[in-house]
Amino acid sequence: MFLNLIFLEIYNVVSYLSLILAILYVVVVASFIKGWHRLVPFQYSATQAGTAVSIIVAARNEADKIHETINALLAQDYDKDLTEIIFIDDHSTDDTAAIISSYGDRGVRLISLKEDRPLNSYKKKAIQTAIAGASGQLIITTDADCRMGTKWLKTIVAFYEEKRYKMISSPVAYDEEKSFFERAQSLEFLYLIGLGASTIGNSKPSTCNGANLAYEREAFYEVGGFQGIDDLASGDDELLLHKIAARYDNHIGFLKNRDAIVYTHAKPTLSEFLQQRKRWASKSTRYKNKSIIVLGIFIWLFNLSILLNLLIGIGLMAYLKVALLQLLLKMAVEFIFLVDVTGFARRKKLLVLLPLLNILHVLYIIYIGIAGNSGKYNWKDRMVR
Repeated sequence: MFLNLIFLEIYNVVSYLSLILAILYVVVVASFIKGWHRLVPFQYSATQAGTAVSIIVAARNEADKIHETINALLAQDYDKDLTEIIFIDDHSTDDTAAIISSYGDRGVRLISLKEDRPLNSYKKKAIQTAIAGASGQLIITTDADCRMGTKWLKTIVAFYEEKRYKMISSPVAYDEEKSFFERAQSLEFLYLIGLGASTIGNSKPSTCNGANLAYEREAFYEVGGFQGIDDLASGDDELLLHKIAARYDNHIGFLKNRDAIVYTHAKPTLSEFLQQRKRWASKSTRYKNKSIIVLGIFIWLFNLSILLNLLIGIGLMAYLKVALLQLLLKMAVEFIFLVDVTGFARRKKLLVLLPLLNILHVLYIIYIGIAGNSGKYNWKDRMVR
């Protein structure tokens, strides 16, 4: 009798704590939904743009994809006299540099990164080197495996000239998936893009993606560039966002327009996917905004509570019911959020994957929360931290 009372007391405490975490998670995602809806879709109007732009692309061993990226950039419907395209070859061991050089007569500049001492952040060094030699007022970064429509550049410039934001985050999406695993990544990635956009909508910017990022050259130097974060392999986008947001009172915008979407590919293998996500998660160790850190810890604890309830539920059905209730609440609020985000990207069919992905996502969040903040990882055939 006494043991039964103890068990009942423990169960009640665990249940209350688990449900509190679930309710708080619903509130958090509801704030994402609110932030997403606060973002007013940008309507491009044909005006005479006058902003000089430098598009910067750091490339390493991208010979198989870089043709598409260069051709997409050259096809932009924007004044060529105001457009500068700079590629920085980061010690490629394939034909990347030769391919870029072949476009020299079409105005594509190649800078070869010549760094004879080991670095932990070659990409930041590459971008900073390019910016030092750039002439544009507006810096736009993308990746060497990305593609975009012909209206991409003029849409970003029009948004900048109307709003005058110091930094503009624009949408990125996966396409041309070849497997269930890649489609699952597409849905998860859209959640991340929507999350970053919604925090900007709520005037609390937390994340962005360097594959589609624009900022004033002057603002970059005003915050000291990558100084203070240049010892970390990742963070050329998100940590710079935090620096600019702090310096310019959150004068950050998200460009909610389909013409501004940049497309790239999901990772074909689980190993590559985990290495990429470990790299992304590693920069959380350098967050100075305590609210973002608290949010990350809370989401990790919520997912951990689901897993623990599921494991205990194998032997004790009462805990399994708690875990299922948590999962249902999680799935319901994420579905509402993703209906809007996938609708924007015209990928609503991906929502059919949500039930299975929700369970796998619990394990993924717990693993990445630990692995991303400890040890080294492989990126571009280099071991970094």
